[in-house]
Amino acid sequence: MHATEIIAKKRDGKSLTKEEIAWFIRAYVSGEIPDYQMAALSMAICIRGMHEEEIYALSLEMLESGTTLSWPEDDRPLIDKHSTGGVGDKVSLVLAPLLACCELRVPMISGRGLGITGGTLDKLEAIPGFRTDLTLEQLQRQVQEIGCAITGTSRQIAPADQKWYTLRDVTATVPSLALITSSIMCKKLAEGLDALILDVKCGSGTSMQNVEDARSLAQSMVSLGSQMGVATRAMITNMEQPLGRMLGNAVEVNEAVATLEGGGPRGLRDISLALGAEALLAAGVESDFQVAERRLETLLETGHGREKFAQMVTAQGGSLDAERKVAKATTLIAKQAGTVTQIHAGRFGRAVVQLGGGRQELGDLIDPSVGIELCVEIGQEVEEGQLLARIFADDPPAAAWLDHLREAIEIGPERPTLSPLVMEHITETGN
Repeated sequence: MHATEIIAKKRDGKSLTKEEIAWFIRAYVSGEIPDYQMAALSMAICIRGMHEEEIYALSLEMLESGTTLSWPEDDRPLIDKHSTGGVGDKVSLVLAPLLACCELRVPMISGRGLGITGGTLDKLEAIPGFRTDLTLEQLQRQVQEIGCAITGTSRQIAPADQKWYTLRDVTATVPSLALITSSIMCKKLAEGLDALILDVKCGSGTSMQNVEDARSLAQSMVSLGSQMGVATRAMITNMEQPLGRMLGNAVEVNEAVATLEGGGPRGLRDISLALGAEALLAAGVESDFQVAERRLETLLETGHGREKFAQMVTAQGGSLDAERKVAKATTLIAKQAGTVTQIHAGRFGRAVVQLGGGRQELGDLIDPSVGIELCVEIGQEVEEGQLLARIFADDPPAAAWLDHLREAIEIGPERPTLSPLVMEHITETGN
């Protein structure tokens, strides 16, 4: 086979065979195919797309480029959750220990933030001593003993995807349904799961800006997971405003802990319970959604979720009781009265990055102490002079920067129509 012929075939809109896909991926991993040819194929896929059979073949080849975890015989189902990422999304910190309390095993391999969406690993590293570099053997041992672990990926997991994603990131070929599907799913399927829950975010605070694109991605991933023999369900959730009140790393850990203790903001609690209920249904340990939600809610109210999270943190070298520094606060005040009609989640995500709480390039260092607390939500009435937000930064932001951030909270005379937090549930059989 020749790389140029395969690239030309996809560029002309023709489907690639599984043999052509397998050869191209293997040759790229071995170094036989250079980056510029893989970039050309990536662009052709972005423009022309891929059929379901091609996505399956691509995902399987990337999965088989590395290790698939095998687990001891155990009655507890293996399950994981993946989110496409959104501003203020700290659900993984709540959900992993809750599911472990329900006799599920949760080997959660997570990533770091890049751009406006924070990374689960960056949040956890705000906990003093917490390790996000477990080996696969350490991951498996901890999951068997405690029920859950959250760690970074290993070079043994889907190395083809790791090499390819770095290239896609610098060649503007990340936003492709086929490539997003295969990239996410090959890593999750390598965990040897029985079930997988997908949280596909939709709105200004994430990569999927409209519900049609979010639905297409969710359906593509659910279909692929089911073909691979993993019970897969997805939820499309609203990201028109940040999830929860806290944005940043240390402050998001604090908010997740408060939720595990039975408190926390309503939105974060509701999304965590809904995703958890889907997980219990997918794993076959519950058959009724409301019963599953109530079971998880009880774990929050009794503090059992917090206890399990503390066990996980301790096992990974951290201390949940150690101080997590939060920078000093600057207040943002409303300059008019009215109703909050819109909160631009994307602008708040960028603001956290500008404060040092996120990275614009992979090598950027993060300050876990900075962040933002949102003190209002869409639909809330406010008075002139009312507190809109607190900005946590030891170097107070300039007045012009604060004015620009204030504009991200729109206040008007009329109450807006509120969209639901959970927009759609998607299973193998449909919405």
